[in-house]
Amino acid sequence: MKRRTLFLALAIAGGSLLATGCASTTQAPQPRIVMQVSDGDAAKWNLTLNVAGNAQKELGADRIQIEIVAFGPGIGMLKFDAVTANRVNDAIKSGVKVVACENSMSAQKLVKADMNPAISYVPAGVIQIMNRQNEGWAYVRP
Repeated sequence: MKRRTLFLALAIAGGSLLATGCASTTQAPQPRIVMQVSDGDAAKWNLTLNVAGNAQKELGADRIQIEIVAFGPGIGMLKFDAVTANRVNDAIKSGVKVVACENSMSAQKLVKADMNPAISYVPAGVIQIMNRQNEGWAYVRP
């Protein structure tokens, strides 16, 4: 008898959760992309920025979250005087978050004064990408 009561209670609770979940999920979750740039190549950066812009154009800049994580040699393109600085600034203004790995900066003896003032920072770029993937973000490496 106790077993039947337990199963009935679980079935009712499960049905309630399903009904609640279905009723409150009227919109699809906002797409989120985390992109890796670990190459110190302006062409790779331009490709990444093009991919981000195309995604925003397709879905609407306010309907997608995009984060570009730079580490290793890719850090160089986030310096304030990099050839890609204007495009990085435009991407940030459009809602793209651009972050630099502080471990890579330290290894290359870069300080925040060397960097584009519009970017953000994370302690470890690879860990940031892993965390984003664990949060359900799509991973793209152009």
